[in-house]
Amino acid sequence: MGSDQNPNNDAPKERDPRVYFAAERTFLAWIRTGLALMGFGFVVARFGLFLRELSMRNSQPQLATHTTGPSLWLGTGLVVVGVLVNVSAALMHIREVKELRTGTWAVGRPSKAAVILALLLAAAGIGLAIYLVWVR
Repeated sequence: MGSDQNPNNDAPKERDPRVYFAAERTFLAWIRTGLALMGFGFVVARFGLFLRELSMRNSQPQLATHTTGPSLWLGTGLVVVGVLVNVSAALMHIREVKELRTGTWAVGRPSKAAVILALLLAAAGIGLAIYLVWVR
């Protein structure tokens, strides 16, 4: 028996339940990623509010009048990205299961969504680093 043969000889590779379970695990990982982005976005959005409350307790009225600043927009953006990740994960999973069922799934295809998400988060990280250096 070669390494490329299916150990379950009575079913074709597309019908092997392990392939569907792997697709399900990938789908659940994308859901976790989306939820983590939404949770982190909520924390970032509320961090400006926390800083404002902290400055009010330290009786620094000139700092208390500031708005929450970019943390609100960055946090809201992360929540929106998390929602988009979950929606695209659902659509990708439906498409992948359909391709597996029909036998048209291509092995070794890079995940466009993962590449786009990585580039967006890298850009956000660079922007955040510039902001942190600029504000001090």
